[in-house]
Amino acid sequence: MSDFFRNLADEVKDIDSSILADGENAAEFSGYIDTGCFMLNAVLSGSIYGGVPNNKVTAFAGEPATGKTFFVLSAVREFLDANPKSGVVYYDTEAAVTKQMMEDRGIDVNRVILAEPETIESFRTHSLKFLDKYMAAGTKEDDMPPMMMVLDSLGMMSTNKEMQDSHDGKDVRDMTKAQVIKGTFRTLTLKLARAKVPLLITNHIYQVVGSYVPTQDMGGGSGLKYAASTIAFLSKKKVKDGTDITGNIVKVKMNKSRLSKENAQVELLLDYKNGLSKWYGMLEFAESKGIVEKTGPRYKFPDEISSVFAKHVYEKPEEYFTDSIMEKIEEAVKQEFKYGQ
Repeated sequence: MSDFFRNLADEVKDIDSSILADGENAAEFSGYIDTGCFMLNAVLSGSIYGGVPNNKVTAFAGEPATGKTFFVLSAVREFLDANPKSGVVYYDTEAAVTKQMMEDRGIDVNRVILAEPETIESFRTHSLKFLDKYMAAGTKEDDMPPMMMVLDSLGMMSTNKEMQDSHDGKDVRDMTKAQVIKGTFRTLTLKLARAKVPLLITNHIYQVVGSYVPTQDMGGGSGLKYAASTIAFLSKKKVKDGTDITGNIVKVKMNKSRLSKENAQVELLLDYKNGLSKWYGMLEFAESKGIVEKTGPRYKFPDEISSVFAKHVYEKPEEYFTDSIMEKIEEAVKQEFKYGQ
């Protein structure tokens, strides 16, 4: 930068310190948080080793029981495991998540703060104060321990007006809710980015009435749609073992993405016993890209003499997905999902 423009920037900064010279403390993207599932990482980021961005807003929206909370808990576990000094602030608006549930999924509950805000305004106030304290505590010499925030879910939150109307016995619709949500994310988004704190949000979707073709939309107005870097829509179908339902196949479709291709989609396995499968979908993707061959119900890997059923591959995935196979899948994932490929 020339001295002329540098001096102008310094003068402006003296007037308003929120204007940053040379991008000092700017909100730079610096990596991903593993979701614990290779193909979910792929569709979110264009890499099986990626995931959700570590300083942006990511939303998982879907109908009830599509696994939104399970996806978020999986990312929380991976975040805490990868960062031994990290912590998570988990805003649970449905009173659905317990410490026992987290422990059952391998999450260190001693590093999770559970909060239950009643209104959007209380969530906004608490999260902004928490971020201010977090940034004030950090110095360049002593880096802040990584932090993540979770809002589960946005769709269940009321406004102060809605709470007051209910208390007063008024049966009226709150027409201010969308504006309150938009204002919340206007104040939160840039502060989250500068603090390098990711926010994961779950939300509801609904069928749009009167549309020419069947269309789904996310609740809460346009506030989250503009603020989120990534919005993934979830839908499901049941998985059965005989007559027993053992889980769901969850289709993830990118409704919005600044880091991978929009409208890209994958199918994942959410098992009732084992949770979100780390490997499901890798074999089918590898076959679709010619990395492995399929003959009938069996798959043939390079350098392997015999072919095997998919069930056997997923029982011992590390034996089949060697380093060379993973390199080929990673390259194919970049071509399939990443912008600019």
